Amino acid sequence: MLNELLFLMVVSLLLLIFVMVGVAFLTLLERKVLGYIHVRSGPNKVGFLGILQPFGDAIKLFTSEQVFPSVSNYLSYYFSPVFSLFLSLLLWLIMPYLSGFFSFEFGFLFFLCCTSLGVYTLMIAGWSSNSNYSLLGGLRSVAQTISYEVSLALILLSFVFLVGSYNLLSFYYFQCYFWFVWIFIPLCMLWFVSCLAETSRTPFDFAEGESELVSGFNIEYGGGGFALIFLAEYSSILFMSMLFCVIFFGCDLDSFYFYFKLVFISFLFIWVRGTYPRFRYDKLMYLAWSSFLPLSLNYLLFFMGLSVFLFSFLI
Repeated sequence: MLNELLFLMVVSLLLLIFVMVGVAFLTLLERKVLGYIHVRSGPNKVGFLGILQPFGDAIKLFTSEQVFPSVSNYLSYYFSPVFSLFLSLLLWLIMPYLSGFFSFEFGFLFFLCCTSLGVYTLMIAGWSSNSNYSLLGGLRSVAQTISYEVSLALILLSFVFLVGSYNLLSFYYFQCYFWFVWIFIPLCMLWFVSCLAETSRTPFDFAEGESELVSGFNIEYGGGGFALIFLAEYSSILFMSMLFCVIFFGCDLDSFYFYFKLVFISFLFIWVRGTYPRFRYDKLMYLAWSSFLPLSLNYLLFFMGLSVFLFSFLI
């Protein structure tokens, strides 16, 4: 029992290290792609072709002076970025390993619980800074995240009714010979746009609407606190890309092709940022409640009826 616990701790630590390295190079990929979209070269000085730039940025951020607002709620202000990064890294434990590393029979429920807790970190970070700009940015991001969590949960429930399991490994067995993306293209697009809004990415980056909110809920953060928020955001992007691949493109983690698909979905996040302007906030809410919610509900009812029909037919 002790050996198994030690093994799980070591492998979990290795997983988190590789995730953090992946996040570092995702930031480099974003800056390079945005540079070429803007017809410039991007980072190219630190290391060979700028490959060490993320590590230079990390050293700069974590060694810079940490400033705390004198009228802030110190404990909440200090621990919100830490808890945000902890939640975004905790999600990675549900990766569907065929070796049974962590066997999550209710992996999707665990994912929904952790993403729902992420709302509190945004809210507390905006409130504890004791700044009007950060409070407004926090309220915006909370309203946005809650709105799009509804459509995400309904899309997941649709696939739960279709597959008949909350375990992510079931998607591997169902998609060994045929990917879901070919028959569920509308749901695929719906999921991708909801992921953009859930992770506060362009064109839905209202938490960081610089023109109105001066960087949003994290305006008072600098140095290490800002770096932790930054890492949590990009870790969530990488995780949502992984979940996108698992649901729609199969999830054979032993194959190099899976990681190619993951990088491609992450590239789509960056491509959208370099292409589209920011959405208007009232249109964002209209899109969530008047377009995405009815569509995802219709799909959920369709899958429920389909599963009942197939079950009765098999009986």
